[in-house]
Parts: sequence; structure tokens; C-alpha cells
Amino acid sequence: MATTNHHRVTNQTPPLSGFNAFRLNPLLLQIASSSNAETLKDFDQIGRYSLSSEAQELAEMANRNAPQLKAHDRYGRRVDQVEFHPSYHALMRRSMSYGIGSSVWEDAARGNNNGHLKRAVRFFMLAGLDTGHLSSLSSTNGAVAALMTAPHLAKEWVPRVTTRKYDSAHKSPVDKSCLTIGMGITEKQAGTDFTALTTRAETVGNGLFRLTGHKWFLSSPMADAFLMLARTPNGTSCFLVPRFLADDEHNHINLVGLKDVLGNRSAATAEAEINGSIAQMIGRDGEGSRAIHEMQTLMRLDSALISSAIMHSSLSEAVHHVRHRKVGGRLLIEQPLMRAVLTDIALDVAASTALSMRLARAFDGARSNDTEGAFAHVMTPVVKYLTSKIAPTVIAEAMEATGGNGYVESSVLPRHYREAPHQSVLEGSGNMMALEVCRVLKRTPELFDVILKDIEVNLGDRARNTSSVLRAAFDLAQDDESAARILVEQLAIAAAASELYRLETGVLADAYADTRLGGNWRASYGMLGKRFDNQTILDALYPPVT
Repeated sequence: MATTNHHRVTNQTPPLSGFNAFRLNPLLLQIASSSNAETLKDFDQIGRYSLSSEAQELAEMANRNAPQLKAHDRYGRRVDQVEFHPSYHALMRRSMSYGIGSSVWEDAARGNNNGHLKRAVRFFMLAGLDTGHLSSLSSTNGAVAALMTAPHLAKEWVPRVTTRKYDSAHKSPVDKSCLTIGMGITEKQAGTDFTALTTRAETVGNGLFRLTGHKWFLSSPMADAFLMLARTPNGTSCFLVPRFLADDEHNHINLVGLKDVLGNRSAATAEAEINGSIAQMIGRDGEGSRAIHEMQTLMRLDSALISSAIMHSSLSEAVHHVRHRKVGGRLLIEQPLMRAVLTDIALDVAASTALSMRLARAFDGARSNDTEGAFAHVMTPVVKYLTSKIAPTVIAEAMEATGGNGYVESSVLPRHYREAPHQSVLEGSGNMMALEVCRVLKRTPELFDVILKDIEVNLGDRARNTSSVLRAAFDLAQDDESAARILVEQLAIAAAASELYRLETGVLADAYADTRLGGNWRASYGMLGKRFDNQTILDALYPPVT
């Protein structure tokens, strides 16, 4: 009598690995279509790497083996070191070689005017792999902008920051081949209120200061230096604080512990005591928030890219799953309701991706074009707001579509789901973003007309109604601060629709505009019905793979 093999695995989805993340993303291909052959070759290389089984295994191991704090050596001496799993260093080594911490500044030095967009494409693909190791590279990239406001420091530090080598050694910056920079701003009693900081800076001569205080969150604690805020008699100022001084002398940044935070598990964030650390001032005395804003602006772009990337990665997994999984003898993709839900999600993911890349393009043109400058100034918090707000829901829906397999930790989806709300608070919560937009537009209301005109260019017949909605939201927010989120959300959606039309995405842009523009309120996904060919949209954004 024949026996049944109960261990034979059937009706399971093959892993989404061994493909090219760049070639599998038609929208990204469209955004990068004007790139030269060398750049496209670079994108292809990163695309193959980020979906390789090797890289996926590194990402899983880095998140499964969280960093550990080694505060003292075996003799009781303070060392304040965070030990990372080798997989984390492997990820860092590869991403640094791709220029994630340096390429913008390399391109600027060569006179290239598309460095932010090129880096954004690279960053997007690597963020879908692992977000944790990118946090150090994001702060490093952003710190260069702050250092540029202090030419004497920029001359010394920027050449050693903007290299593509990875050097994890614990020693003086002057003895290293490449440097990374972290950030220490938040204090336990202050949060985002820079005026309530208690860390103090005292001058010790020769342009040096000594900082004393406590940092509730110290990002990238194994960075070679940190941008920190501290108070002087003239107010809040920004300082560059190396982790080691000459001759590998410890600079009295004592790590109290690592934060057990929601989000990725491959990165580390520490609480630290600053016990007389030697520092140099960046920017003008008492104007530290201005210097740190240069850094945060670039990090907000990265946050938007991360939210968009983890949404795309999650939805790619979900679409791949439903194309292989059968229920009741039918593939899930063949069921109209599943197609409607995933297509509806795909519209938001595409809009977030297009809008984030639009912001990167604005950064490239900000110095030479008034419209691009206005877009970068006003829309950075807008884009960061929208992408971080929709990411948790999008990823939750993607997990639901994959069923139980999407909820086990060996899947990438739980990692993305933890990271989504983490991004919503990094470099400014939703309320902070909304209020910042309102403050900017109150101070310079003429920028609203510049942004509105830029949005209208690509909307065609929809421009008139959209403009009316945006102007009404603008007027409301000017008089009522509690309406700030209404304005920001409407600006984000309108700008995303405009960019999808500029990219000539056809029915995709129509579907997004028809269901999102004009203040349409939607409680959940799957509301497209038969108005649009869901299969065509889904296949266009997520081409089938075998």
C-alpha cells in the first residue's frame, strides 16, 4: 500500500532572490532613464547585489545578531565600544564602496549636477535590503552639509569622510582611511526642544571647547565623530566631537547603554554621558539649530527614501507570493479582491517612490533654479510626512496578503514593519513636519505659489480643482495651526500625482489622481473596483518573475 509523504512541500512561494532589483522596478527604470551608461551599469550592479541570496543572508544575520555594548575591558578600563556582527561590517563595506556616504560630494566636486538623484536610486535599492547599516551612512552624508558651513573643519574632515573605504578600527581619526559621523542631539528632558538642552560647552582656548552633559539618543555610537548640540552663553550651538583624540586618547564619551528601540536590529543607538569631551564649533555661536538643520534636511530625504523602499520591498514580496500561492485551486492573484487591494497599495508605493525621487532631483537643482530651491525648502518635510505616514499601513497589508509566512521573523516583512514607525519619528515627527511647513509658508508665503505652479504644470485638466483644494487648505492652515496636517497631506498627494504624470505613467497616474486628489478620504485599501484594470497596473509596476 502506498504511503503519503507528509514532508513534501507544496504550494509554497519560491524566494524572491537571484534577480535584479533595478530591472524589476519599472518606475525606477523610468526615473533613471536619462542616466549615462556608466551610471546604469552601477545601478545594475547594486540591483543584482541587493536581491542576491548572499546579501539577503547578511541582512538577516545582522538583524538576528544585534550589536552589543562593551563598556569596559577585562581590566575595568572604559572602552565604550559597540560590537557588531561580521555581517553588519560586510554590509557597511559594500554600501560604502557604492558611495552611499560620499557620492553626492564626489559628484559636486566634479561639477555633476545629478548627484542626489543618483545616490537616491542606489540608496533606495539598498534600503530594501537593510536599513540599519544605512543609518550611519545617512548621518555621515548629512554631516558633510553641516561641515561645509565651517570651512576650517571642512578642509580637515571632508576629504576623509568622502571616501569609499570602510575602516571600523577604534582609533584616532587622523589614523583612519575613512571616517563616519553620527549625531547626538536629543536629551531626556528636552526631546526635540533645542532650547531646553542642558549639555554645556566651555571654551578652553585655541578654538576648542569642552562639553559636559547627557545625550538620551546618540546615533551611530561607533562613528568617528558626532555632531552635538550644547549651550554656550550665546545660546544653542553645534559642535563636532571626535570619539578619539590624538594618540587614540578616549574623548570621554561614555556609553550608558544601548537603546532597545522599535525598528531595525542591525544598527545601534546609545545613551551617553559627555564628560568634558573636547569639541570644535560648527557655524556661528548660538546658531546651532541652523547648522544641524543642514544635516537633518539630507537625512529627511533619506528617511523618505527608506519608507518608500521598504514599502516597495514588502509589496514585491506580497505580489510574488500571490502569483504562486493557491487557495481553493486558484492562484491568489486571480482573485479580484486580492488584485484590487494590492493594486491600490501599489499606487501609494509608486507615488511615494516618485515623490521621494522628485525631492532628490530638487536638491540637485536647488542652487541654480528658484523653483527647485523652493521645492527642496518647502517640500522636504512634506515628502517625509507622507511617506512615513502611509508606510506602516502599506506594510501591514503586504504582510496580511502573504498570510502566516509574512509574520515569521525569517521573512523580511516583520523587519520592514518594525522599521516603518521608526522612520516616522526620526528627524521629526508628523506634527513637527506639518508645523515646520506652516512656519516656512507664513514667513515666505510666496513660496506656496511657486510650489503650486510647479504642481499644476503636469496635472492638465485636474490642475484647476487641485489648486482650489490646495489654496483652501493653505488659507485654513494659515489661520488654524491644528489644520497643518490637512495642508501637508494635500500638498504631498498633489505633488505625487504631478510627478507621476511628468513620468508619463499613464493609467497609473490616472488611477492615483482619481482616487487621491481633491481630499478623497479612504479608510482602507481595495477600493478601486472595476474602474481600472488592476492586473495591468500591478504587472506594470511589479513584472512577473520566474
